[in-house]
Order: sequence, then C-alpha cells, then structure tokens
Amino acid sequence: MTGDFLYHSGILRAEEVPIPDIVATVGTPVYVYSSAALTRNLKTLQSALSGLDHRVCYSVKANSNVAVLRLLGDLGAGMDVVSAGEYARARAAGVSGDRIVFSGVGKTPQEMEIALRGGIRQFNVESEPELLQLDAVARSLETVAPVAFRVNPDIDPETHEKISTGKAEDKFGIPCARLREVSREAAGLSGISVVGIDVHIGSQVMALAPFEAAFRILADLTRTLRGDGHDIRRLDVGGGLGIAYRPSDPPPPSPKAYGDLIRRHLGDLGVEIDVEPGRAIAGDAGVMVSSVVYRKSGADRDFLILDGAMNDLLRPAMYGAYHPIMPVREPAPEDAYGPVDVVGPVCETGDAFARRRTLPPVEAGDQVAFGSAGAYGAVMASEYNSRPLVPEVLVSGRRFSVIRPRAEVEEMILRDIVPEWLTGD
Repeated sequence: MTGDFLYHSGILRAEEVPIPDIVATVGTPVYVYSSAALTRNLKTLQSALSGLDHRVCYSVKANSNVAVLRLLGDLGAGMDVVSAGEYARARAAGVSGDRIVFSGVGKTPQEMEIALRGGIRQFNVESEPELLQLDAVARSLETVAPVAFRVNPDIDPETHEKISTGKAEDKFGIPCARLREVSREAAGLSGISVVGIDVHIGSQVMALAPFEAAFRILADLTRTLRGDGHDIRRLDVGGGLGIAYRPSDPPPPSPKAYGDLIRRHLGDLGVEIDVEPGRAIAGDAGVMVSSVVYRKSGADRDFLILDGAMNDLLRPAMYGAYHPIMPVREPAPEDAYGPVDVVGPVCETGDAFARRRTLPPVEAGDQVAFGSAGAYGAVMASEYNSRPLVPEVLVSGRRFSVIRPRAEVEEMILRDIVPEWLTGD
C-alpha cells in the first residue's frame, strides 16, 4: 500500500476519504483510485527524464477509465493504445492525436483508418504485412502514416512468461536481423514515413539489466539505419517498469535509475525519447475493496468467501499474482493472525485470491482491500457468471466520484437478442 491508502482512526482511507464512506455509496466489490498517487507517479517519471527531449505516453491498457486518462492527459501525458477502443477513450479524455502512439500486433485496416483520420503520433509497426496494409490505407486516404519499427531484441526480461514480449518466441516485433530489409522496403512506400524505432521487452520488469541490453541494441540499430539514410529521430523504449507487490519483494528500479540508463545509452543520439509506462503509474494508485460473505471452516483450512471474484480481479487466477490484503478496519495490536484461503464466489476452483494467507481475524460483513490493484484490474474484468462489471471510484483529497457505475443485471440481459424463430413472433 502507498501513503495514499493508510489507516486513520482505525479505518482505511483513500487519501482523506474513509473507505466505508465509499462502500456506503457504491457497495462492493469496487475499485478505488487515488488522484494523488497517479499524479505523483507520472510526475516522478517525467522528472526522471528531465533534460531529454521526451514524452511519457501512458499505457492505456493498464487502466483505461476516461477519468484516469483525463487526469494524466491534463498533466502532459501522451497515450499508448492497442485498439480503436483505447484510441477512442484517449480522444474522449481530451488527448490530441499527435500525443497518441498506436501499438499492437493485429491492427486492422479499420483501426488504421480511424487513427489516420483522427490524428496519430506514430504507429509502432510489428510486421511486414502490417507495414504493407498501413501503406495501402494511408494511400487510400491520400496521407502518410508516421511509423516506428518495433523490433524483437530476443531478450529475456525475467518476468512472468505471459507478460514477456521481447523474446524470439514471442509474437511481438520484427527480428532485429531483418530490420534493415524491412526499412528498405518501407523507403519505397509512398504512404509510409519512417520516424523511429520501438522496443518493448515485457511488463513487471524488476531489474535494469534487461532494459540496458535492449537499449544497447536500440542504439546500434539507430546508427545502422541512419547509415542507410533513414531519418531516425524518435526512439520508443516501451514500458515495463515493475512495482513491488509483496512486502518482501526487492525494490524495483527507481524511475531515476531508469532515466539515467536511458540518458547513458540513448541520450547522445539526438532523438526524442518516448516511454510507455502503465503499471508504474497506475499500479499502486488503486485498491479493490470487497466484502466477506462467509467465513467457512473446511477439512484442513478456513476460507474467506468474498463478494469479489476472479471476474473482478483476474491477476491472481491468471498469473498466480500476489496482492496485499488489508482489512478495512485496522486490526488491534492483540489480534491473533492465522492462515486463511481468500476466495471468490465464482464456480471455479481457480477463483482464489490467496492460499494460506496470514491475516488478522476477519468475519462475515467485514471489508478487505486488495492493494496495488490500480493496473490490470478493472480493465481485465468480465461478466463471467453473469456478474455485472465492477464499479470504479476516483478520490481527490476529501472528495470522491463514481467514474464507472455498477451495471445492473437487467442491462446485461437486454444486450442479448432472442431471434424471432425462438419466440414464435
């Protein structure tokens, strides 16, 4: 938990708002975000890159609520998007097209057209077929698409296998050995303007060494393509900076150390630097609050059964991820702690947030908060088991606002259409 989620007078608060006040208004489960934490994390990264010609392009996939995007955009952030939907969210938040980078391996012609018509900073192109498709779309619109080639440097980021993106077997990027060939092809395409090179090796990277290896390759490729006559004026170094989820985790690289590394390897190339952090900005800026429905005694363990489930916070079920769990009411010094399995109500054995987690006494009706849930939380939620999407709340000082209301079951049902031949009409 950050300093924006602390106990005060025995109650967990988000900034200056008691969590029970939010629950009384919105119910549980609910995501709660701190404006102060989002602001501080972005400004820390911006400061770490001071002296460089740079732009922090927040990775929208980490937390795509328009209110969060508006807050960060108003502070000068650009946006890194991976779909037309994320592009639309960034634009709805007031972010101009020239501050939006479009990433992703499967951009469709329709998505390309939307971005070209609405304005785009660059497309991070990941394959030759994509390059040719983008050229065709740009020419059909009588415009030119700015392109950075995303390369795959075959670097192990030493993170979870499902969020590694820079190894040879991963689906992302153009192999470095083929970049000169692809760039020569691009030079002959009238709908393409090559402006830079992009690399992103993965998410939740907890050491500087993989970044350093990637930046060395990026610098070498820049010099090589410039020698071939390409005007490489922008380097997109991706994101990936991790955060500490467990109290026992070693601290991740600091933004300053990360910025110094960029400065050391890329600072003398006379390029603009784009960075695409997501988790590093939003991760510790949010919690998910859930209520205990039952405390159940099993054959060899106790279970806390919550009203929050894997469809609300998927990371533990999908990645085996750890989130700190805090009772909303502060434990007393004399409370006896013990192991408990913290699970949800979804009909899957995998719907478990923690196994044998040591917690203070928590009973039915109590509330708990999952820390560091601001990134890859609400954005990965689903309606599995016909459970409505979880609501979101943004806190600023003593104020809070519902920035996504809880959906009603009736709304889900009304989206389904029964064909006439089943109704007899």
